[in-house]
Amino acid sequence: MDRQLIPPTVHLHERWLEAHAEWGAGLHEDGFGLGASDEVESLEGFAAWVARLTAGSDRGTLRWIVEGGQVQGGIALRHELNEVSGHIGYGIRPSARGRGLATWALGEMLELARGRGMERVMLVCLAGNVASVRTIERHGGVLDEVRRTGNHTVRHYWIDLRGN
Repeated sequence: MDRQLIPPTVHLHERWLEAHAEWGAGLHEDGFGLGASDEVESLEGFAAWVARLTAGSDRGTLRWIVEGGQVQGGIALRHELNEVSGHIGYGIRPSARGRGLATWALGEMLELARGRGMERVMLVCLAGNVASVRTIERHGGVLDEVRRTGNHTVRHYWIDLRGN
């Protein structure tokens, strides 16, 4: 398949809306940078959101995971550590899970982090998210701690980027 990581773009508005609808109500699409006040249904609102995402490129790098012309998910590299959500967050739409997209996208983003001179990155996932645990561990993630955050138990991993 023709997998790509691409910057957010207004050209994929309809395809992005299809992926967004698949998740259902709520803000749980990690890697998209979607905020509670973002209006993305209209082309104008979507364009404003995309402009905000691309304007914040000094704080982080957001990429959409596109395969076969379809938006399958998103992944974000935060250039500074966020203790709650780590350096990297990602999400794959439900119908595209189980095909290695997250593992592939994480590998690509780790290379980008290396290229930025980052020596190690933290990733955080829900303790019960077995697929995410496997994805992180496939890339050398070492469990640092398990924490209770609000109503959730989360796992904190470090991936060492030196010498790999």
